Amino acid sequence: MKKVVLAGGTGFIGDYFKQRFEEMGCDIRIISRQPGYIHWEDFAGIVEALEGADLLVNLAGKSVNCRYHPRNQNEIMVSRVMTTHVLSKALAACAHPPEVWMNSSTATIYRHAEDRPMTEEAGEIGSGFSVNVASTWEDHFYAHTIPGVRKVALRTAIVLGKEGGVMGPYKNLVKFGLGGVQGSGDQMFSWIHVEDLFRIVLFLKGRPDLSGSFNCSAPEPVTNAQFMEMMRVQMGRTYGLSASKWMLELGSVFIRTETELVLKSRWVVPDRLEKAGYSFEYPAINEALSEILQMLS
Repeated sequence: MKKVVLAGGTGFIGDYFKQRFEEMGCDIRIISRQPGYIHWEDFAGIVEALEGADLLVNLAGKSVNCRYHPRNQNEIMVSRVMTTHVLSKALAACAHPPEVWMNSSTATIYRHAEDRPMTEEAGEIGSGFSVNVASTWEDHFYAHTIPGVRKVALRTAIVLGKEGGVMGPYKNLVKFGLGGVQGSGDQMFSWIHVEDLFRIVLFLKGRPDLSGSFNCSAPEPVTNAQFMEMMRVQMGRTYGLSASKWMLELGSVFIRTETELVLKSRWVVPDRLEKAGYSFEYPAINEALSEILQMLS
């Protein structure tokens, strides 16, 4: 690949992708609301960046780590739908658009599941605000066919890595003796190492026969209790205070987030990826945490 466009490429995942693509010698173009990059309102600049590119990866969207009051709900939805709409129009305006457009989606699209794993074919779409955002996002992504452009939606689980994301807060919980279970601890924790997410992008880029939605999640999800236990083991802590649902509800108000982020049971497996032959670099949580926490220490 020579030219890659990262839309919304200034966050935790975008920074990692940028570094890895640069290591491959790619010319990286970034679309962002932050200064110094192609702005979302610069339609001509977006078209120019996309023209002749090999790959477009859209990671744009307001963080869901916030309180879901009406203003934030609107920003979460609009930030995903409108950026996807802009990219669709810009691609249609290109004489030579990228062969592949990969758009972020989320494993939260499935229902709360403690009974069985959710696959792309047999998974059940859930309900509520977060699911509505995910479904609407994908609907807009797939709404229009762009000649010569293959579309892939990345239904991504919780991404683990050393620079940003959820690992910092989880590490602090364990460090200060609060690394017990959250809620019942039985809710499933589907996750993926950021390196595997990058490798999945490369894998799907090289497979022109594959399109549509893919669960980007490690093949060995764990419960919240198992995840927190492994965090304590990796960090050399023998105990950790747990937090009941009511404690989390109270605390979430003060730290301005939602308990859904830790209490929803996301039991998602990468059925399509495994059947297509993708091999995970970090299939098990102990391997992923060992690598990440070693880098964070």
